[in-house]
Amino acid sequence: MSVLNSQEPFLLVGTYTGGASKGIYVYRFNSATGASVLIDSAVTENPSYLAVSPDKKYVYAANENGNDQGNGGSITSFSFDKKTGRLTRLNSQSSEGNHPCFVAVHKSGKWVVAGNYSSGTLALYPVQKDGSLGAAAQVIKHEGRSVNADRQGGPHVHNTVFSPDGKFLFVADLGIDKVMTYAFDSKAGKLTPAEMPFTEVEAGDGPRHLTFAPSGKYAYLATEMRGGVEAFKYHKNGQLEHLQHYSALPPEYNGPADGADIHVSTDGRYLYSSTRGQSNSIGIFAIDPRTGLITYVAHQSTLGKTPRNFNLDPTGKFLLAANQNSDEIVVFKRDKSSGLLEDSGHRIEVGKPVCVEWVD
Repeated sequence: MSVLNSQEPFLLVGTYTGGASKGIYVYRFNSATGASVLIDSAVTENPSYLAVSPDKKYVYAANENGNDQGNGGSITSFSFDKKTGRLTRLNSQSSEGNHPCFVAVHKSGKWVVAGNYSSGTLALYPVQKDGSLGAAAQVIKHEGRSVNADRQGGPHVHNTVFSPDGKFLFVADLGIDKVMTYAFDSKAGKLTPAEMPFTEVEAGDGPRHLTFAPSGKYAYLATEMRGGVEAFKYHKNGQLEHLQHYSALPPEYNGPADGADIHVSTDGRYLYSSTRGQSNSIGIFAIDPRTGLITYVAHQSTLGKTPRNFNLDPTGKFLLAANQNSDEIVVFKRDKSSGLLEDSGHRIEVGKPVCVEWVD
């Protein structure tokens, strides 16, 4: 069977290195059975988040490092061979801060943006003709703090997401309890504060990851410090209109919140949000496509420790939970009708997996 067959997409896994892992791992994933085969790897330090270019020819990794000078992070570009699944390193650029933990590619494929957690900065990069990155064209530093002195003494950029139409960039900042909004001129490569420059959440929530519904009409935010899900209506002027709050934690759970990742199924019917702490579970919610509101369905244990990231395969038949602190990815079967998850029995053993991405 050809690797280009839709039943055999490529699975890319970013990790924390220093232990059993050495960088990025590429698998061929069988979307009929849930089994996977390792076909390549690339040595790079702490590639904690990955982004794939729209044409699937390039992969960008956030190397989550830091130093005393405040510029220890980097963003590394790779070419990706869609026939063989091979990664080839192109170049690296400074992330213009410490501990970059997110990277995203604009829909044009011509711009990459990365967020630095420890520095509270984001950097915008031009993509060269060969897919490599030019030096940062713009660096923005957030200012402010919030109510938790231990966690929110300054800005902490956690997530950088372009709107579906590519006209805005949304930046979830855990340290200041805001999702910052920037208008993006993709021709000039320039970010400027939007008409409504930010959306505030409740003090102490700690915004972490924002994602859009496939329709582009709604957006959903996972908050880390209280383990919540915030639903928004997205307006074409870049405004996020708050609709609803829901806890992503299991009912009757009283332990640490530690919200992590959030995704919407490709059919737009279900939302999934992971929490770590002692919960180690994924909350499952149904989405009303008319209103964007969510209702609780169930919780599924990730059958491991610290699901920092997870993702659905391109067919929507499987959900893969990257359990960072149990060194494996658990493959769940997904019922498209009910949204429920069931252990497939398949596991991918890899040191400290923290990001799951696809090339189909």
